[in-house]
Amino acid sequence: MNNEVSILWVDDEVELLKPHILFLRGKGYEVDTCNNGYDAVDMARTTPYDLIILDEMMPGMTGLETLPQLKEVRPSTPVIMVTKSEEENIMDKAIGSKIADYLIKPINPNQVLLSIKKNVHREQLVTEQTTADYRAEFGKISLSLGEARSFADWCAIYRKLVGWEMELTESSDRSVRDILSYQKSEAEGEFGKFIRRNYLEWVNARDQARPTMSHTLFRNKIIPEVEAAGGKVTLLVIDNFRYDQWRTIWPLLWPMFDIYTEEFYCSILPTATQYARNALFAGLMPLAIDKLMPDRWLNDNEDGAKNKYEEEFLRRQLSRAGKQWRVSFDKLIKPEAGRKLVDNFQRIKDMDLSVIVYNFLDILSHARTETEIIRELSEDEAAFRSLTRSWFEHSELFDLLRLLAEAGHTVIVTSDHGTTRVENPVKVQGDRETSTNIRYKTGRNLNYNPKEVFEITRPEEAQLPQGNLTSSYIFALGKDFLTYPNNANQFIRYYRGTFQHGGVSMEEMIVPYIVLRPKL
Repeated sequence: MNNEVSILWVDDEVELLKPHILFLRGKGYEVDTCNNGYDAVDMARTTPYDLIILDEMMPGMTGLETLPQLKEVRPSTPVIMVTKSEEENIMDKAIGSKIADYLIKPINPNQVLLSIKKNVHREQLVTEQTTADYRAEFGKISLSLGEARSFADWCAIYRKLVGWEMELTESSDRSVRDILSYQKSEAEGEFGKFIRRNYLEWVNARDQARPTMSHTLFRNKIIPEVEAAGGKVTLLVIDNFRYDQWRTIWPLLWPMFDIYTEEFYCSILPTATQYARNALFAGLMPLAIDKLMPDRWLNDNEDGAKNKYEEEFLRRQLSRAGKQWRVSFDKLIKPEAGRKLVDNFQRIKDMDLSVIVYNFLDILSHARTETEIIRELSEDEAAFRSLTRSWFEHSELFDLLRLLAEAGHTVIVTSDHGTTRVENPVKVQGDRETSTNIRYKTGRNLNYNPKEVFEITRPEEAQLPQGNLTSSYIFALGKDFLTYPNNANQFIRYYRGTFQHGGVSMEEMIVPYIVLRPKL
């Protein structure tokens, strides 16, 4: 553990500390000594010590006088102050000068060793404990995969896996991260089987027999929340937003908000904006939208904007529910639109329900596919989370949330679907009318291995419209993506490792639903 940690021990009675120093050297630490503050500053200037132990009571230059000079030459090196006195003013001065810890004489070697571990090995010790905790939890999670019978069971599993993934991000133990990756892959496989068994029943069942889904989210959760709050609710729909990304940005929001609800709902298939977001705002499955408003629905093979009528869908849904609320609707695609909304915040401040659709993460996902520098900045899940946090912290959305907190708004944060990092190509053949999304395909003449996908040969059973009488849908599972035999190698190289949506995975279908209440 020590990895040749170097320590400077400064004490005018350093000869009396020989047993302590021998004890630390026996534990593998390199320990240099000196008996005055002047030498301590000179030695710290020439040697990058990992830790300095500093006596407070020394002749000449005291420990409190030496401390700021040490901090000037080595500002990030932790300093442990050793003192004979617990007088309040001395401790206040020491702590005010940013000491890492303090010990009261007489000290024993184990006290010193514990303080070193806290201040030098903190991250390593936390990592080792986290790794040990996950290994202990591994068996329980594996058992839960076989016992999951409901969507709520899978939400609990997903929450645990995301938690461990984030805890182990910085782990130096590659083997435990490989174990977690394997377990997550196993979970995705079982989740795919679960969706195959239950999805068609869900979309045709009454509400109480299925989880909350895209088309029932307003009815089941959002409308009751606005009623309970008595208005002044903002719904923030962040496209492509996943639970791990929520966990990443939450620390930035907790000074302003308290979490009232942290739940999940199930995105419909395809987990694509055209389907899931239209269903969310219309309160209807895509087939019903197509039948009731045929001029407002475009199939995949038809040209035109496919999310053009979201505000109209929303107002129609609220009218059907008998809600005569003051409602605003804003879709933010470019940064300047976010700045304009912040500048005109008064327009949404007193609304009963303000709806804001934020498309940046979807743009970021596509940019990662198309732009080499974004690929490099987000080479894996952890890097993509970091990029999300960096964007959020410097975005107009963060400024807007601060204004909403100050105005006393309840904020609902959710998405229309998530996104997953694809790795495994699955071959599919289709004609020129086949849709282009690489996580799902719809068309007439699809040729594929039915064991490798979730197939829906009669779209009306999944409440999906048909482009023509013989159209069917297939969905990629887990980390798979659908590729054509022509130019397959070039296609695979281009898309492997990119973030995509439209198919069946926990990350795409288990969508976070967060209710935030402003701190009083």
